[in-house]
Amino acid sequence: MTSDDDPFHDCELDPETILGTHTFEDVLFTDETETPVNVLTGETPAHSQATVEEAKEFAASIDTETPQIALPASVESQVETQSKPYTAAAFFHFKATGSLERHRAYHAAYESDAFAVDFEADYASGDLTITVERTDES
Repeated sequence: MTSDDDPFHDCELDPETILGTHTFEDVLFTDETETPVNVLTGETPAHSQATVEEAKEFAASIDTETPQIALPASVESQVETQSKPYTAAAFFHFKATGSLERHRAYHAAYESDAFAVDFEADYASGDLTITVERTDES
């Protein structure tokens, strides 16, 4: 197999690392996501008030072939940019999977016909579960 045929040729991790089911805990936007509070009024600014449903709809509205999930935005970015408390990213984004190496490996598997990649975003718990299986078992 040449490097052009190997979807993992640019990855630091080999496919064995991501095969199976892996759960990444407390990485999704939830109703418990931290939001800023105005120290003078004790209230959360309007731009930082959002529901899980809004966040899920926003993530689903992103026009891309890769499924998106809603991740929490940092309090700092909410204050500095007056943005919502969530952002959207590919389901294998490093903020969800914990490392750029895992991000690249999941991305390579997702783009390859040699793997079936599925995920479940549980916005109640904040957990993301990704399952990777080989499709070319021989």
